[in-house]
Amino acid sequence: MAITLQAYLDSIKDKRVAVIGIGVSNTPLIKTLLGAGISVTACDKAPRENFGPLAEELEGLGATLCLGETYLDNLDQDIIFRSPGIRPDIPPFLAAVEKGSVLTSEMEVFFDVCPCKIIAVTGSDGKTTTTTLISEMLKNAGYTVHLGGNIGKPLLSEAGEMKETDVAVLELSSFQLMTISSSPDIAVFTNLSPNHLDIHKSMEEYALAKENIFSHQTRDGIAVFNRDNALTNEMATRAPGKILQFSRRDVLDNGVYVEGDRIYVSQNGQRRELFDPERILIPGLHNVENYLAAIAAVQGIVSDEIILHTAETFPGVEHRIELCRTLKGIRFYNDSIASSPTRTIAGLRSFKQKVILIAGGYDKKIPFDILGKEVQDRVKTLVLTGHTADKIYQAVVDCEGYQEGQPAIIREDDFKAAVHAAYGAAEEGDIVILSPACASFDHFKNFAQRGQLFKAIVNELN
Repeated sequence: MAITLQAYLDSIKDKRVAVIGIGVSNTPLIKTLLGAGISVTACDKAPRENFGPLAEELEGLGATLCLGETYLDNLDQDIIFRSPGIRPDIPPFLAAVEKGSVLTSEMEVFFDVCPCKIIAVTGSDGKTTTTTLISEMLKNAGYTVHLGGNIGKPLLSEAGEMKETDVAVLELSSFQLMTISSSPDIAVFTNLSPNHLDIHKSMEEYALAKENIFSHQTRDGIAVFNRDNALTNEMATRAPGKILQFSRRDVLDNGVYVEGDRIYVSQNGQRRELFDPERILIPGLHNVENYLAAIAAVQGIVSDEIILHTAETFPGVEHRIELCRTLKGIRFYNDSIASSPTRTIAGLRSFKQKVILIAGGYDKKIPFDILGKEVQDRVKTLVLTGHTADKIYQAVVDCEGYQEGQPAIIREDDFKAAVHAAYGAAEEGDIVILSPACASFDHFKNFAQRGQLFKAIVNELN
């Protein structure tokens, strides 16, 4: 740690600061800066009416608001905090930097002022679950943990209250990593595949941004890589610090892996047995990989007993194949995050038995052809609701080999009625899963609201 949060705020008291984006991550930042007596201009593309009372609150605290389409015009502040979703090389930023502005972000400053160990996770898939698993293992071991970053909670404003013995656990996106010049004490790279190429100029730029999670480590840093992913396996050769890998396929000299029906840890020529992956409460081979990555990250920090306890009790990240209730021997899973056919297929493949599937929602104009065969093979009863009910129905019945009643198909326009229908079709030992294969915008604000309603309905069942 170079400086404390208070020392940083003191050092910029005479500076003019612009904060780009008045969202979840930047609102606490704006309030922290204002509370330190710093001149702040808060800029956002959205019109004033979108912010309601928040606009008046920020102005009451002393902020100047610059809202609407011209929000990036005439940037000339001494320091500019960009939102992670805005590229750092857009013309307004480049022009401001050329005139002397310093371009930074909430996460970049957090790395400078964080007083405790930082464990950070990135990757194309699995990073939210892996980040949360690391946090849960540490909390179960008695640590005070600060979970944040791309997972939804900014931590800079809390850095002043953190202790040296705490641990900050971060999920970091490629957008947060693009300009960062620090790396965490322990970096975890779950996997890498093409993603966000609507924002990044190329796959190469996307990969280079991700590499920042380990590229600034010292020789004492630890980096965890997925051995089974060709891209991350190659990246491991460039890590400046200590390397651990994880694998479901290969036996490793240094890392965490599956061999036969056991998970093993191997370090410094010694290996020890942990447990059968079947003891992991959350289903799916992808979650076994997430556990392997998390286990590698906490080596020497969390005991094997705590790791096993977490595996047997952690119900999953909300809305991601989340076990939300067991009633009369029926398990209910919330997989509302599954807003495409491929994600629903991954959910279905997480179980060894046929399930009762609730599907349907907002029509993103994505074809459902690939879902038909999977539903035939893996679904006992299909409950359809939402705007895409007809399209999913057609994809199933038009699939080669379809026989009426296999699966049984129920149609319910009302979401609550759909959940009740699924429960009515279930018997002891069955699995009911909400995995819509569609976005939520036909009836919900977002997938989280859909998942929360599902859980509320399930918890009312008797």
